[in-house]
Amino acid sequence: MKSPQNFQWRIEGEGRGKVGVITLNRPERKNPLTFESYAELRDFFASLKNESSIKSIVLTGAGGNFCSGGDVHEIIGPLTKMKLPQLVEFTRMTGDLVKAMRHCPQPVIAAVDGVCAGAGAILAMASDLRYAGPSAKVAFLFVRVGLAGCDMGACAMLPRILGQGRAAELLYTGRSMSAEEGAAWGFFNGVGNALDLAMKTAQELASGPTAAHAVTKAMLHREWNVGIDEAIEMEAQAQAALMQTNDFRRAYEAFAAKQKPEFKGD
Repeated sequence: MKSPQNFQWRIEGEGRGKVGVITLNRPERKNPLTFESYAELRDFFASLKNESSIKSIVLTGAGGNFCSGGDVHEIIGPLTKMKLPQLVEFTRMTGDLVKAMRHCPQPVIAAVDGVCAGAGAILAMASDLRYAGPSAKVAFLFVRVGLAGCDMGACAMLPRILGQGRAAELLYTGRSMSAEEGAAWGFFNGVGNALDLAMKTAQELASGPTAAHAVTKAMLHREWNVGIDEAIEMEAQAQAALMQTNDFRRAYEAFAAKQKPEFKGD
């Protein structure tokens, strides 16, 4: 893969269990996003569909913070001077980053410490799983700069994670949600050493049936927009296809032999 310019990328693990780690790395500013980093993250996540050796992704930030959102001077200021066509181009581009995260086949796991605000909160929300450090503070603070909470899919996704009332409160008020509150509400899957928890889960997923994980991710995304009967048929087709895989056969043979299955993603 081409080395990114606006964030750090490294690969952990060997063989089939490779985990890709994306680190937002502007710690002196609490890891804000710029026009360039938005676009590069979008393109990078889109390219992951071609990286079959990478089985799961961890998204984190450097210096004790996750991401403070769009850079005030490098994004917010210029946006106040743009015409509507330019603004729509920007908002579509930021939304395309979330689409790329949702459509890449690898599970994306956010490790959230400290500030997680604005577009940073969206990146955490768009991840498949989220782990928090005790210092994590999540704020969908668009209303505090005179914008609506409907940014990058927040009004569609956040209610599905938290419930309508809780999501509405955060999007209307822009207040911070603590790590403990986020865990109690179901936003975070756990609280502790965020990166350790995220890496452990990512490694477990990377050593599992990754073709099946990709289907689970795709169906979690696609079934938001269909009725239950249609969803059941979609799942019947998807599961039947996976029953033809070697991973499924290996799992049965290992179970019959009272052994742990070795998944290979085929």
